[in-house]
Amino acid sequence: MTEATFYYDFSSPYAYFTAHRIAQGFPVAVRWQPILFGGLIGTIGKRPWSVGDEREAGMRECERRAAELGLPLDWPQDWPLGTYSVAVVRAALVAEEQGLVREFSLAAFRQGLGLGRDLRDLDVVVEAATEAGADVAALVAAAERPEAKQQVRAVTDAAVAAGITGIPTIDVAGRRFWGDDRFDDAVAAARG
Repeated sequence: MTEATFYYDFSSPYAYFTAHRIAQGFPVAVRWQPILFGGLIGTIGKRPWSVGDEREAGMRECERRAAELGLPLDWPQDWPLGTYSVAVVRAALVAEEQGLVREFSLAAFRQGLGLGRDLRDLDVVVEAATEAGADVAALVAAAERPEAKQQVRAVTDAAVAAGITGIPTIDVAGRRFWGDDRFDDAVAAARG
């Protein structure tokens, strides 16, 4: 059976939209793969729109898209930095070990881009873990261990090696669909 892989980072409003669309239903099983976008773009030499001249227009487009999808969007004060956090990716990888990566990721997106909270704040990450039903004490302890940072690097390096060049990306049997605007194409590919 075909399985899709969803590559994402918590700084991307488009990944936030795609995560919610996947959660509403996708034709095949989806493996949620959080990565560190900064590590990805640093390796491939890409410059995100969120720090360029197109920032304001891009933010307005995201607000329009969020309204269209019925999702709250509240930019953290110094976005994208307020959603760009190694700690939240570490926590997501630990939540994956607990079988709750999807639930944790949706909760973290809600805290960061939905409510405009700073995901660099451990208390906010703990709230997302609590909302997801995770073992919070185990998650925090595991996310703080030195191996967790190496694990974030490893999954990000693996995404680069797999040819991922942006987020969100949905990989369906080796076909990559980059961007929330390609979601319907990914669904069609999954249906075969």
